[in-house]
Amino acid sequence: MANDRETYESSPAVVPKRSFIEQAERLKPVLLQRDEEARQNVEVVPDERAIHGWRAIAASSADTLAPQSFGKGDAVILDFGDHRVGYVSLDVKPVGSPPDAPLRLKLTFGEMPVEVAEPLANYNGWISSSWLQEETITVDVLPCRIEMPRRYSFRYLKLEVLDTSRKYRVAFDRVLCRTVTSADPAQVVPLVHADPLLTEIDRVSVRTLEDCMQDVFEDGPKRDRRLWLGDLRLQALANYETFRNYDLVKRCLYLFASVPDERGRVTSNLFIEPGIIADDTYFLDYSLFFTTALHDYFRASEDKATLQELWPTARRQAELALECLDERNIVMDREGWGAFIDWHPKLNKQASAHAVLIYALKRAVPLAELLGCESAPRFAERLKALEAAAMADLWDAERGFFVSGPERQVSWASQIWFVLAEVLPKEDSRLLMLRLLAERPQVGPTTPYMYHHLIEALLLTGLKEEAVSRMKAYWGGMIADGADTFWELYDPENKSFSPYGSYLINSYCHAWSCTPAYLIRHYRL
Repeated sequence: MANDRETYESSPAVVPKRSFIEQAERLKPVLLQRDEEARQNVEVVPDERAIHGWRAIAASSADTLAPQSFGKGDAVILDFGDHRVGYVSLDVKPVGSPPDAPLRLKLTFGEMPVEVAEPLANYNGWISSSWLQEETITVDVLPCRIEMPRRYSFRYLKLEVLDTSRKYRVAFDRVLCRTVTSADPAQVVPLVHADPLLTEIDRVSVRTLEDCMQDVFEDGPKRDRRLWLGDLRLQALANYETFRNYDLVKRCLYLFASVPDERGRVTSNLFIEPGIIADDTYFLDYSLFFTTALHDYFRASEDKATLQELWPTARRQAELALECLDERNIVMDREGWGAFIDWHPKLNKQASAHAVLIYALKRAVPLAELLGCESAPRFAERLKALEAAAMADLWDAERGFFVSGPERQVSWASQIWFVLAEVLPKEDSRLLMLRLLAERPQVGPTTPYMYHHLIEALLLTGLKEEAVSRMKAYWGGMIADGADTFWELYDPENKSFSPYGSYLINSYCHAWSCTPAYLIRHYRL
């Protein structure tokens, strides 16, 4: 199956549903805004013990910025004190003789110290360097107030004077970020926990979710700024426990339902501007997550009218997935409409995809029954057949694990998803998770996305102590390494890991990392 999240097919025909687009537009949120000033000036220094080899240390208060002046080759790094998403503005005035040449100014925005320390020109990854947050502007008339038109995601801002003239220097003042989000912090009940690390993990999780809640649930405000179904499912769960913005979830579900392909498939992600555009990337597991996300939304909101209107789209995802079975009733191991599951380059995804289909059907059946849909008995019958096939062909009793693909691979993902799908009796699932922790197959989780599913599988099998310990080690590890918001990628054994070829392009505020707030609150950890 497809091994990465950027594997594209030829674009299928999209069949827009105008009424759904109009409903989504009516649900578009008004963004909350707040002006945040830079807190201090910092130096970013080499430190081999710090992640990526760089650490920010306080240099002076931000109040000392205005009296300073800067000439050609000078630079200053401002620290806003926490992660920000918004629009930056600053005052610039000449110092000395009247300016007899334009100011050429470079602004570099970084979520992490490394992004304002290492030259972004050195980036050689395989996705576009245009995602790197770096701007060079020329200012003809001074003094002036510069208002950057682009939205940035950052904590650190580096100002570099590339050139003025020999006759004048420049000074900076009132450096502000007007932050934007559709999340209302007043709706969040503060977490009071006896464990201070869990309290901090919850706080950073909530902040991560807040900064990803814009016109839609973005996967990352730095990159890609898209609405991904896999991320949406997890963001929505965290949202129900925190901000409780049901309309934003509803809007996103309508957006996905509004642009299916000619067979009714829901795309894995959407572009929102200049209009709704369905990406030409299709994952079986992500399409099925439309069905599960609708199930979760209804359970949280009890909005039956939306359930009734979107159920045909949800039902269609299950029907299409059931067409992807081989003669054994096992999801086919194939290219094309593959599955994402996780970033691991060696992960065979057949077993995990099969378990996701079972997981989705177990949520589709009660919805179909509630709505009196004729699909209910058919889905229930197919569900039994899928579980039986899994035990007959994917369960290796001798090894005590589910296996995947022609090489009969044992991976963490396969075990986790079959536990989440509740194919085994609960006690057998608990023993399976204990074997997984003890034997530690080589093909393990590589992202917070899969770590979320690991933690939830442990909780579902009653292994609360192990779940909390691993949550604290993983998300607590990110905090120890300087996270203000949680990251797209974190491998404690290889902290420079990037599937894109460079950690400079990684997202350090990412939707699928926000779920500890859900896990802690929902499971009352």
